[in-house]
Amino acid sequence: MIKNVVFDMGGVLINFDAERYTARFVSDVGDRALIRRELFRSVEWIQMDRGTITDEEAVTSVCARLPQRLHQAVRDILDNWHQDIPPLDGVYDLVAELKDKGYGVYLLSNTCTRFHSFRKNIPALRFFDGEFISADHHLVKPEPGIYQCFLEEMGLQGAECIFIDDVPLNVEGAIRCGINGIVYHGDPVLLRRQLREMGVGVDAAGPVER
Repeated sequence: MIKNVVFDMGGVLINFDAERYTARFVSDVGDRALIRRELFRSVEWIQMDRGTITDEEAVTSVCARLPQRLHQAVRDILDNWHQDIPPLDGVYDLVAELKDKGYGVYLLSNTCTRFHSFRKNIPALRFFDGEFISADHHLVKPEPGIYQCFLEEMGLQGAECIFIDDVPLNVEGAIRCGINGIVYHGDPVLLRRQLREMGVGVDAAGPVER
């Protein structure tokens, strides 16, 4: 019996858009692509999510691979991206409904320690019973340890949980640790149907616009 629904953050609760963040500070298309590659798709980004390097250490390392003209942009992007994290359509209402119907609602996210300063910008978190942030525990998805540590810290049974993430590898990691999983493809109606098929008592569609 499913008692808890566990959400990823970027790509599920919020719209994380590296191109939009980069375009705000860099006009040249080629330079934007270079920064996206060297910052958002870097080992340093994962190390920040793991909580093993500071923002400043990440900037120094990333900038060593970039021309001087882009160094300030890297700093500006890293300092400001989290100010632009709009909620994804339909998920807030789903979280609210799950909470109202008595389900436990949890966050399991690969993200940096800066999360604690920007979490207030994510409205759905007001409904959450617990938040597990990778950087706080020096573990990242899809490593088995993060799912096991999450269950232990929250006092949950994997078979009673469904984990929702937009990265298939992360969902597969959860399944391997005994947690039910759903890959989110940006369609809240489909997500509701998948939850219902797994025994979660949510409505087939969200609130009707009037």
